[in-house]
Amino acid sequence: MTGVGGAVPAQVLTNHHLSELVTTSDEWIASRTGIRSRRILAPGQSLTQLAARAAAAALAQAGRSPLDVDLLVLATSTPDDLFGGAAHLQHEIGAVRAVAFDLTAACSGFVFALATASQFVRTGTYRTVLVVGADALSRFTDWTERATCVLFGDGAGAVLLEAGEAEGILGFELRTDGARAGHLNVYCTVEAVPLAAEMAATRARFASITMNGREVYRFAVEAVPDLIEKTLAACGVGSEQVKAYLLHQANQRILDSVASRLRVAPERMASNLADYGNTSSASVPLILQEWVQDGRIQAGDRVVLAGFGAGLSWGVLLARWGRLE
Repeated sequence: MTGVGGAVPAQVLTNHHLSELVTTSDEWIASRTGIRSRRILAPGQSLTQLAARAAAAALAQAGRSPLDVDLLVLATSTPDDLFGGAAHLQHEIGAVRAVAFDLTAACSGFVFALATASQFVRTGTYRTVLVVGADALSRFTDWTERATCVLFGDGAGAVLLEAGEAEGILGFELRTDGARAGHLNVYCTVEAVPLAAEMAATRARFASITMNGREVYRFAVEAVPDLIEKTLAACGVGSEQVKAYLLHQANQRILDSVASRLRVAPERMASNLADYGNTSSASVPLILQEWVQDGRIQAGDRVVLAGFGAGLSWGVLLARWGRLE
């Protein structure tokens, strides 16, 4: 990974704003989730534009042009176009030589996409791959439902993955448990559309986010640290050799619980929940971008990236940041 970029909308929705919509308060939300504000796309703004800003920043940091990109993978559950957002993003940034496709794995999407992209690089099929995680969950949020409307925000993050002598992706583990898929959803609802006598089609619409918060929390605090331990063991790396743990930003209580389980110092468990909330597939690259920009992650540092969420799905990837000279 040689370049990283992030982008969030300018519009800030605070806990105080939400207290005007539902019965809640800044103290109630912050104490239970760690979130104090989130960024929300305004009418007329597109996810493609937001993703393009993150992609451009990642390319600039790596010193690469959009024309250098061989493959573009967009991890999203909320594309502007149901047929796929990657092609639109490819056009928006001018990566005309890149093949582009979407990958949908909700909040695990970025980690799944990075693991997928690494295989194209490892086999020599492509040398320069741009992986983007972008979501606008505000589009599917019920602003009258207190349990979910306080959680989600919009954002985009991108990482450039390049072939090189030094191994960048050291190992990964991915998991799915479809038996628990009903705990976190944006269901597609259908209504009958009469066509002819005794014949009808269906018209589809997407509903708002539904979540069994208790079960998702229980899943995360049990499954995620277990898979992190398995990934580190498989790579022969001790937890003390990891500079930063960059987990999906869902709830501060989850981050604290995972840190405790792994016996990781709180300062190595990255968090930006207070400012952005849960940005789904964007959360891992956004927090990576912050730590790289602040100098807390340097070239050669090992980092753990972990995503978890709808599916239920979860994945852990151990990587070495930056280009080693």
